[in-house]
Amino acid sequence: MRRRITVWAFWLWITCGFVPTSVLPAQTSSHQKDLLPLEELSSSLEALTQRVSPAVVQILVSAYGPTPGAARFAPDVLSQQRKSGSGVILDPEGYIVTNAHVLRGARQVRVVLPVSPDETVKWQSILKPRGEVVSAHIVGVDRHTDLAVLKVDKRGLPSLELGDSDELRPGQLVMAFGSPLGLENTVTLGTVSAVGRQLHPDDRMIYVQTDASINPGNSGGPLVDTRGRVIGINTFILTQSGGSEGLGFAVPSNVVSNVFRQIRASGRVRSGYIGVQAQTVTPTLAAGLGLAQDRGVVLADVVPSGSGDVAGLEIGDLVLSLDGKVMENARQFHVNIRYQRALGDIVALEVHRGSRKFVKRVSVMEQPNDPGRFAELVSRETDLVEKLGVLCISLDGEIRKMLPQLRKLFGVLVAGSVVEIPYPGQLFLPGDVIYSVNGRNISDLAELRSAVDAPNAGDAVVVQVERNGKLMYLAFRQE
Repeated sequence: MRRRITVWAFWLWITCGFVPTSVLPAQTSSHQKDLLPLEELSSSLEALTQRVSPAVVQILVSAYGPTPGAARFAPDVLSQQRKSGSGVILDPEGYIVTNAHVLRGARQVRVVLPVSPDETVKWQSILKPRGEVVSAHIVGVDRHTDLAVLKVDKRGLPSLELGDSDELRPGQLVMAFGSPLGLENTVTLGTVSAVGRQLHPDDRMIYVQTDASINPGNSGGPLVDTRGRVIGINTFILTQSGGSEGLGFAVPSNVVSNVFRQIRASGRVRSGYIGVQAQTVTPTLAAGLGLAQDRGVVLADVVPSGSGDVAGLEIGDLVLSLDGKVMENARQFHVNIRYQRALGDIVALEVHRGSRKFVKRVSVMEQPNDPGRFAELVSRETDLVEKLGVLCISLDGEIRKMLPQLRKLFGVLVAGSVVEIPYPGQLFLPGDVIYSVNGRNISDLAELRSAVDAPNAGDAVVVQVERNGKLMYLAFRQE
């Protein structure tokens, strides 16, 4: 009986992994060899995080917004709110990129700078001190791409470089940095789920999709590759639960580069345009038009006297490539022109027409009738209508030449809005023409200021505007 128990105990000892000491070294060596690549990966990610984090900032915004719990149809019920987002320093001179929606309705913007690596070394605790909080100036905002540029009065800051988002491929490792839900210096790991993601079939904006965890507060933070280059700005998530479900989207770095460069130079973005309307080729379209291939991009329109027309492009031309990059659909074509080329750039289009192939060099010009073009004609010091949060120009002969035919002969043009001004400024769009306030006709800037200053706090204010050729009323209550 004792022998049977001994044998059973020995069998249990073996099956549970209690192997003799003499065989442990070989197994341990093999195990260590298997773990080595994982340890190297972990060390690389840790080093990458330490290199990237000093250039990632938290953004604190005091803003006006709808009062939580207010009735759905009471948009004039507002309260002052505090919200936060993220940003990344792209220039040591204090230029920071974030999302435009982070700054919506902002009255005050502050930035929490990370603690410098040299300072961090002095602290032995894992709980590090909070970085310096500094005021930030809004350089410019581009709502089409949901990007904005801030400037802080600091020099020699750590910064990151932008990568080439055209080189991204699904499956690549990426890391998302930011302050989700206000939690500073958070980093998550994931992969590129898709490139060139389009939310709607006719949407000209594209995104990098990632499964790296992104939550509210991550907006404006960088998505970086394994070399620490910014390949996107985290912008939004798709979710049914309200939290991260692995569907995060970032503005591609090549779009960010163009927007950052333009806003830094002039405070706004000029959309690129070459005077053509591109359309995605389908097999049916190709068969009916007798095109050389059933994929790619065909020019459905060439605007007379536009840069495409001047360069010799024609309706029905099949565009094969743009600057050597194969064009697969119209969305890709317009994104490359609108968001990735600066005004004055020359793009090379490889065209197939009939039986011939040739290259046309076309100049990128500004999108016609872009309302943003009026921003250069105003200044905050002289043209701000504070109660409305807008910059305006009195209509004169020169301004009228820049506008389509208007419904009335008087009025004031809205040239831009000021992000720091509260809610009413969000009602107006650049290009709006203000005709009256509470039935009182407005012919110049002085009359507009007088009209909006007259109502008392809580009084209704109704502004008649012309927008895109149509008259409409904009209503709110005076603060």
